[in-house]
Amino acid sequence: MGTPSKHIIIVAGEASGDMRAAGLANALKKLAPNLRLSGIGGNYMRQAGVECFTDITELAVIGVAEVVKNLGRIKKVFDQTLKQIDSTRPDGVVLVDYPGFNLRLAREIKKRGIKVIYYISPQVWAWREKRVLKIKELVDRMIVLFPFEQDIYDKYGMKVDYVGHPLLDEISINHDQTEVLKSIGLSASKTTIGLMPGSRAKEVERHLPCMLEAAQILFKQNHDRQFILLKASSIPVKLINDRLFSYKHLPLKIYDGPTYDGINAMDAVMVASGTATLETALLKKPMVIIYKTSWLTYFLARSLIKIPYIGLVNIVAGKKVAEELIQNDATAAKIANALESSLYNHHIIDELAALKNSLGLPGASLRAAQIILETIK
Repeated sequence: MGTPSKHIIIVAGEASGDMRAAGLANALKKLAPNLRLSGIGGNYMRQAGVECFTDITELAVIGVAEVVKNLGRIKKVFDQTLKQIDSTRPDGVVLVDYPGFNLRLAREIKKRGIKVIYYISPQVWAWREKRVLKIKELVDRMIVLFPFEQDIYDKYGMKVDYVGHPLLDEISINHDQTEVLKSIGLSASKTTIGLMPGSRAKEVERHLPCMLEAAQILFKQNHDRQFILLKASSIPVKLINDRLFSYKHLPLKIYDGPTYDGINAMDAVMVASGTATLETALLKKPMVIIYKTSWLTYFLARSLIKIPYIGLVNIVAGKKVAEELIQNDATAAKIANALESSLYNHHIIDELAALKNSLGLPGASLRAAQIILETIK
């Protein structure tokens, strides 16, 4: 009889985690073709051959108030995941970002004597750095994307590996700007402004209204402008259409094709804070970063976060490369003014081009996969 194939469970809790986990799954399969992969994920993970026993939409909530409201659903997924772990006894569990859920899960997995690998660190560099001590107890190996994260874990004596950022491998353009614009009925000769309101329903509900108002201001200032609204696969089109009803006069089209083709078709972008800011930066598109959340979450975050920026692009650069408009500052007028200033700003474009050097070398997913296979050996 041959050696039984290894089994890894991967747990992602949101759209960006789904994409990173899919890249990791592809790399794992490349190195170990007989490896069984199951877990919590979305379309990207399923396409990468992961058997998803729960869909990512069950966990895609953000903010204190929304988490409390959905506690029953989240607990059900938590219990279901533990049942899967108990029934299949995997060789290891890879937790991808999403620390509120995943660190609690790590505690239970550790009790079962199963290897726990964490891929994409909780943001210990932004708030409560001492959490590393607790993470060290629960996690066998930490895999990080940024060099400054490795420095923090090293300081506390935790086993950590810096692999670089997988976006360097993931970002590719299949259709150029002209092709994308023509495919959705927009002009290739006009200035194209992007709206990227987020990948969670609550983010779209909070961000899209002020983005649309800002688009209206920008269009009134110059009718030689048009707009692309990038729809995440996790967002129902009805959620967007309901908010577009009052803006029928705007030359705006929804784009739900390949993400990077869509961003590449834009000349400047209004973008919700998150991994999308790095994606936009790597495609050298000037941007305005916005974020709105519940007031409870905002006040808690403001009291805990110890760094001057929230946008990943600014955190990685170590300075303000893109304007950030948070909570009350995220008004239509301020967004429009900031975007107007960034349009065709060659200094900003040069800063974004330089940012790529801060994200390591290509091959991050493959390096992470090698570490994971070594850990469960």
